[in-house]
Amino acid sequence: MSQTVSVPATLNPAQMEAVNYLSGPSLVLAGAGSGKTRVITYKIARLLLTGMLPRRIAAITFTNKAALEMRERARDLVGKMAKDLAISTFHSLGVRMLREDGERLGLKPQFSILDADDVLGVLRDAGSCTDNKLARQWQWTISLWKNQGLNSDQALAAAANDEEQVAAKVMKLYEERLTAYQAVDFDDLISLPLKLLRTDEEARAKWQRQFGHILVDEYQDTNAVQYELLKCLVDHPDAQRRGMFTAVGDDDQSIYGWRGATIENLRRLPEDFPQLKVIPLEQNYRSTCAILRAANEVIAANPKLFPKKLWSDKGEGEPVRVMACDSEEHEAERAVARIQALRAQDPKLAFSDFAVLYRTNFQSRILEQKLRAAQVPYKVSGGQSFFDRAEIKDLCAWLRLLVNQDDDPAFLRAVTTPKRGIGHTTLGKLGEFSARWKVSLFEALFSESLTASLGAKALGGLHEFGRYVNELEYKARHTQGSEAARALLLAWLQDIGYEQHLYDSEDSSKLAAARWTNVLDFVEWVAKRCGGDIEADGGATFESEQKTVLDVAQTISVILSLAERGEEQDVVTLTTLHASKGLEWPHVVLAGVNEGILPFKSEGEDMTPQRLEEERRLMYVGITRAQKSLVVSTLRRRKKGREIVAGVPSRFIAEMKLDQVPQAEDPKERLKRLRADLAARVAQKPV
Repeated sequence: MSQTVSVPATLNPAQMEAVNYLSGPSLVLAGAGSGKTRVITYKIARLLLTGMLPRRIAAITFTNKAALEMRERARDLVGKMAKDLAISTFHSLGVRMLREDGERLGLKPQFSILDADDVLGVLRDAGSCTDNKLARQWQWTISLWKNQGLNSDQALAAAANDEEQVAAKVMKLYEERLTAYQAVDFDDLISLPLKLLRTDEEARAKWQRQFGHILVDEYQDTNAVQYELLKCLVDHPDAQRRGMFTAVGDDDQSIYGWRGATIENLRRLPEDFPQLKVIPLEQNYRSTCAILRAANEVIAANPKLFPKKLWSDKGEGEPVRVMACDSEEHEAERAVARIQALRAQDPKLAFSDFAVLYRTNFQSRILEQKLRAAQVPYKVSGGQSFFDRAEIKDLCAWLRLLVNQDDDPAFLRAVTTPKRGIGHTTLGKLGEFSARWKVSLFEALFSESLTASLGAKALGGLHEFGRYVNELEYKARHTQGSEAARALLLAWLQDIGYEQHLYDSEDSSKLAAARWTNVLDFVEWVAKRCGGDIEADGGATFESEQKTVLDVAQTISVILSLAERGEEQDVVTLTTLHASKGLEWPHVVLAGVNEGILPFKSEGEDMTPQRLEEERRLMYVGITRAQKSLVVSTLRRRKKGREIVAGVPSRFIAEMKLDQVPQAEDPKERLKRLRADLAARVAQKPV
């Protein structure tokens, strides 16, 4: 069926071209604020009109939040069919592929997925390392290698120095432990599905048949392994079905090179798919002309992969202002004063209409101080949640294991935190046994057949742990009310020696003490939810409903998900430029736009052309977050370590060319010209 999707008049000509192009691979160059999510959801609708089944349409993005938003937008457009669309993150797709076909690679369907803290523990063990800083460096290096598609042997061959050689050898031991534990890490969720497609012809044919069209959002953020995975999925043996994908991205917003994303993936697309259709989206629906002009001027200094220039019909708007400040403290005071002044001029403005963006996390401290002093509510976006702290994750793993003893990741974390003499060799053999008999790790440790795989000492250690978990589960099931719960939880922490574990694992006793305080806060948080306290309501007093510790443990994941969802708060946002991508605010302040901060340069580090280009793209992202007004703040003097040094305004300020008088162009005339260009292109196509 060859129909054109019914689209509202608000879709512009370039968006319509992107939606209606179905005859091969396409790259939609979606400039900042150009309506890319709208294009993706309407293209999904267009594909459905051709008769393609919803489950054969995959839309892949990078965050769960973005996937949820895309699904909601699709549901608004296509109704109930949206529930069957394969909308997910790259990593969720990887989990699906491994759950279905991981056994072809030797993985049991209930394999464990280790989080960053779990990985750190395994690496420390594999490298016989007590230095957390060194173990984290290994973790970072190994992750980069995995994202480049390298295994430990290849990493060792490519190692540039002694430190990388050591990291590659640790990676080899780490790979062996993951195999034995029947576990994968976050990076494996991409690399293992790629290995599956490359090495198993039957699996490759299955997954190529599965998807009739794949849409990839934020394509510029893909790493080398993600690109290869996409390529394998769309490399159908039938030439008529090969390359059926839509990549949506913006080379000017590629800012994640430090975590493996590579702009090379944009360069490779037209080489690997010569019939690639490139469609630029240049009309911006977010910002004024003054803001977009500054953004276009800055990014023009970078070499262009594909020509693109943003424009808007929102009028000239306020000029972009540069605010020179004496120091970080003065800068924070002026940022707060600007927020207060604009709200005084327009009482309709909410605090949530404002954001202060910065290059590095340490810049937020003084801003927070001044906002608190002025009683201006704020949130630090992208900061660490209480429940993301390692010590809280440790305790949650124990509680998860009480609730579900088949939770293998929780088992692995609990059995090794704190250490109890159960080493990787024992856990490796337990993992092999559980995989062979298709039972959980906890169930396996009580199996009579396990005696053939493990010695008496190792078996005794596992049985002691298993009995303790069962006893704790019994107590948690029968302990009600906050007072009894508090006593049980504190006794449990004493039994397992958790406070001592914190002091043993931290170089700083001050940091260990702070982590123990977090643990006591968590105990209080759980205990209060067990109820039984006397509470007052309208003059009357009553005893709140009592729950068992196990009841509360069962609801922790639900409580956390609801707490994180929350209602939109009326607060000023403080966030890094990296975390601001994809967001927008009416009024934005870019703080600390100085050489050494933006572009960022560490002591003794060379500023390569590639690094400078990425920093310039980061500036471009910051500028294009602003809808109505933008202030760029620079420091005359700034802190550098313990010293105060002269502040040099960033080269990016000069590149904005704010002193140049704009040449006005009627947006209606521009739109008329674009329509004419599109009509000419259509007319040139062969019938």
